[in-house]
Amino acid sequence: MGSKSIYTVVAVAGIAAASGAAWWLQQPRQAAGEQAAAAEPVRGQGGASPGAGAAGGAARAPTVEVARVETLRITDDAQAVGSLRSRQSVVLRPEVSGRVTQINFRDADRVRRGQLLVQLDDQLPMAQVKQAEAELSIARANHKRNQELVEEKFIAQRAVDESAANLQVAEAKLALARATLARLKIVAPFDGVAGIRSINVGDYLKDGADIVNIEDLDALYVDFRLPERYQTKLKPGQTALMDVDALPGQRFSAVIQAIDPLVDANGRSVGVRGCVDNRHLKLRPGMFARVTPVFGVREEARMIPEEAIVPQAGRQFVYKLVVGPDQDTRIAQRVEVKVGVRQLGKVEVVSGLAAGDVVVTAGQQRIQKDGMPVRVLDVAGRGGQAPAATAAGGPPASPPVEIVANNTRGNPCSVASGAPGGRSAPATRPVQGG
Repeated sequence: MGSKSIYTVVAVAGIAAASGAAWWLQQPRQAAGEQAAAAEPVRGQGGASPGAGAAGGAARAPTVEVARVETLRITDDAQAVGSLRSRQSVVLRPEVSGRVTQINFRDADRVRRGQLLVQLDDQLPMAQVKQAEAELSIARANHKRNQELVEEKFIAQRAVDESAANLQVAEAKLALARATLARLKIVAPFDGVAGIRSINVGDYLKDGADIVNIEDLDALYVDFRLPERYQTKLKPGQTALMDVDALPGQRFSAVIQAIDPLVDANGRSVGVRGCVDNRHLKLRPGMFARVTPVFGVREEARMIPEEAIVPQAGRQFVYKLVVGPDQDTRIAQRVEVKVGVRQLGKVEVVSGLAAGDVVVTAGQQRIQKDGMPVRVLDVAGRGGQAPAATAAGGPPASPPVEIVANNTRGNPCSVASGAPGGRSAPATRPVQGG
């Protein structure tokens, strides 16, 4: 028991001695550290060595990621979907009933304006025309005779007035008979391409029955809608690029011809109509189209990554880096900018920055005040030249696209809307007669 008590006393004494020695050793170092910390501001104010101060600031400066302001060619455009339709389209229907006696076109033939396409049985109307002509001839003779007799005072003026009225009635009957006869001839109202007919010689057609559709394919309309915010940018004559799913790899150029003055209250969108030169006959009415109207092109637009923008109180800011006290340190300056078009993760800077400036893209939350020194993590990796496809405003890995542009010479889209244009088709041979 005595030996155990001795061991306990020795152990307690050893622990106390070690604690005292540790306390004694720490006292001078803590005092020296406090003195150094207190003297550091004094040394900074007293003009200590610049190299030492810069090294201390760089060690405490936060690390940020940056990118350079690039100059790219961008297009101010929008995306929409639309449908193609013929510039002129009609379904021929007879105005009167009758039996088909002649068909003067083949399916999918080109037809010209005024060409006789379908002839209905006109025997009865032709006889009525001849009868009206005979009655008109008699009425003219009677009226002429009465005029001669009234001059010699053999008859009263009343007889001349009655014969003049009978002459007018006869002329009206003849005009009615000729109009009825003309309605039995179905002619092409404009130059175009005939569809697939649904009649045959000998068919009896009632008034209003479908005969065939005529399509003007030399120019097509593309109708699409855009949100109402684009109505101030839309103007007739602008260019719109068009992609058609049925023809991959080809892009067509359309000319905006009209903007609907009425904004749709349901979708808050405005209707737009463009015209596409289709003399190559690659497009067909009813196709689905993806339309990209181009509002403007800027060759040297200043672009920065979207993550560089710091919105505050409805304003847009960025942190621009300028030269710092040494090679590894930069000074972050808070700059207000005005942004423009956004494309492919980048945003256009209209004012506030110049080409080649370096801006912070990650780590803005570490910058506590304007003019704070920072360390750059990577400048060259984010500030290099953009790929050629991105500089042109398109996706980096998009396949080549063939642009099918309008031929300005004889372009059917340059004429007034609805006016017939394009080539005139030669006369076609009758396929069946009666």
